Amino acid sequence: MTVPLVQRFRERLPVSSATPVVTLGEGSTPLVRAARLSERVGAEVWLKWEGANPTGSFKDRGMTVAIGKALEEGVGAVVCASTGNTSASAAAYAARAGLPALVLLPAGAVALGKVAQARAAGALLLQVDGSFDEALAAARELDARGTHALVNSLNPNRLEGQKTAAFELVEELGGPPDVLALPYGGGGNTAAYARGFREAGEGLPRLLLGEAVDRAATAASAIRIGTPVHREAVEAALAESGGTVVSLPDDEILAAWKLLAGEEGLFAEPSSAAGVAALLRSPPPAGSRVVCVVTGHGLKDPDAVDRAFPAPASVAPNPDAIATAASS
Repeated sequence: MTVPLVQRFRERLPVSSATPVVTLGEGSTPLVRAARLSERVGAEVWLKWEGANPTGSFKDRGMTVAIGKALEEGVGAVVCASTGNTSASAAAYAARAGLPALVLLPAGAVALGKVAQARAAGALLLQVDGSFDEALAAARELDARGTHALVNSLNPNRLEGQKTAAFELVEELGGPPDVLALPYGGGGNTAAYARGFREAGEGLPRLLLGEAVDRAATAASAIRIGTPVHREAVEAALAESGGTVVSLPDDEILAAWKLLAGEEGLFAEPSSAAGVAALLRSPPPAGSRVVCVVTGHGLKDPDAVDRAFPAPASVAPNPDAIATAASS
């Protein structure tokens, strides 16, 4: 049985005996060796598979802490703005805690699988006629009014939970990797990893962040964020680690996404491959140890498969027809 993240890392989190443990079995996600990707870039590459979290993304690490603290503080409801993964996680953990959840979605910018999760968990979903930045501004105002508690990554408890992934990497590898490659949307996960490595006392790996060239309209919907709210923290971590941001066109992100599935067997959502795409564009020195954080499961965005791959061919139900089709 998986030990709840809050219990496993209790001494390193802002919780006490009065904090309810709201868990779905998050954390302790697989670290998978990527043999073919290692060969491509001449490095030792590992994949931190955060799609194995309960709602299919890394957001669950932070949400277990944020929702537990919301219960402790006696809030009546929670709110988030989301391009998808936060909505699914907030809705699930709020349901687990018995709290109403309000989700503000930027119109036309959220993948179907993520909306389906939030709807199934009973959240109230409202589609905002505007961008993610505008939806987040509205969510922050509701938080300021005291009607809802914000559970976006601006809530410090979110980053506290997410930093635990760095602790796991240090445990699993015996220290930090040389390079940590991440998708770069709002920047909260980068800030959380940097915090975790600092607190582990091991120093930061060199950060390699993959962002979309066109942040506002990228096909990688989870990083479709025009203005990173954690930009200052990210820039500080980049300076400290000697890291860099790689701006990527969608075709490079999608090529890395296909590579993850086709060569490593890991079916992620397209945005999750942005760190891998950055690694392919900017390989590290030979022999480096690299961890690519793969942030969300491919079932989050099934429409991306329809857009990128041909539909199954039809065939008659007999072995000869099947063999002919398979060899063509």
